[in-house]
Amino acid sequence: MSEPGALRELALLFLRLGTTAFGGPAAHIALMEDEVVRRRKWLTREEFLDLLGAANLIPGPNSTELAIHIGHRRAGWSGLVVAGTCFILPAFLIVLAIGWVYTRYGQLPRVGHVLYGVKPVIIAVVLQAIWGLTRGAAKTRLLAAVGVACVALAFLGVNELLLLLLAGGFVTLWRWVARRREGGGTAPPAVRALLPGLPLGGVVAATTAPGFSLGGLFLFFLKVGSILYGSGYVLLAFLRADLVERWGWLTEAQLLDAVAVGQVTPGPVFTTATFIGYVLGGTSGAVVATVGIFLPAFFFVAVSGPLVPRMRRSWVAGAFLDGVNMASLSLMATVTWQLGRATLVDVWTVGLAIVSAVLLIRYRVNSAWLVLGGALVGLLVGFQAIGTKSVQG
Repeated sequence: MSEPGALRELALLFLRLGTTAFGGPAAHIALMEDEVVRRRKWLTREEFLDLLGAANLIPGPNSTELAIHIGHRRAGWSGLVVAGTCFILPAFLIVLAIGWVYTRYGQLPRVGHVLYGVKPVIIAVVLQAIWGLTRGAAKTRLLAAVGVACVALAFLGVNELLLLLLAGGFVTLWRWVARRREGGGTAPPAVRALLPGLPLGGVVAATTAPGFSLGGLFLFFLKVGSILYGSGYVLLAFLRADLVERWGWLTEAQLLDAVAVGQVTPGPVFTTATFIGYVLGGTSGAVVATVGIFLPAFFFVAVSGPLVPRMRRSWVAGAFLDGVNMASLSLMATVTWQLGRATLVDVWTVGLAIVSAVLLIRYRVNSAWLVLGGALVGLLVGFQAIGTKSVQG
């Protein structure tokens, strides 16, 4: 396909995913796998897993970085920019609108009924993706055992990055020992640039200005995007330490509202930065904060992305990536379990999850339609509950 055609496909796909991908990174990854592996066959499961593993090894928002990786693999450097931008843009516009409502009326719009119906669908989508990807990742008994161990360690609260590095290092060491026994010789040099480091870490010192400014806001979120690993709770800790306690730019209540907005809107959770930017500096602040937090993701993928295909030609890097892939899927499984416990709370939500799973597996219904259907069911159940309360009142 010509580059303009490939770019148009990427733009349309990631604009749609950015508009409908509720549920956090695990859900986003599952939706991408459904589209680019199962439906469009742009990537094999193994290639998709390698990109996922590479995204997990660099700082920043994993699902956004995976989108950027897919864009680069599909249409080169232009695809890298188009896929990442189109995945971020819908969430940016939605959060911008919510920020306007919040600053005008002092409260967040209510979306609880929509999420009530959407989250059970997301559970089914993620479980389907985990099952399919695990079949490709657990190629040996060793890798299957590593996956089980990673799930146990994740439930015990082991840090996500440490888990990825331990899994990769263990598989590499195991294969090195096996090669030594077979007379395989010494290990070739590993691919060094997989972790491009923190070249933007120097901006930390630049974010110490006591007064609010757009420049200070940009540098703060550039720092966060450059060094942040882990979940939304880690993001909350970063934001609270500087924006609330150190500088006093936000109140505690405003920060919690910002994190809530990032969690309940589709697309990247890091659009929390968009909301904070709007509250602090209007539309200009929203743009500056969004560019700041996502810019490092484009840089890190641009540096590490071209190395991923080469890694498979080195048994050391390939073994490390196999371990990281299993750890990544284990983290997805852990998050899904936690989300499922909070989501599947009654007959309606359990029924939605089961029906969605059947439609996905048996009839291969597009996940976007299932998300839309879940939202409509959630609204209907919500209106019914409101009507029942009105009659009783």
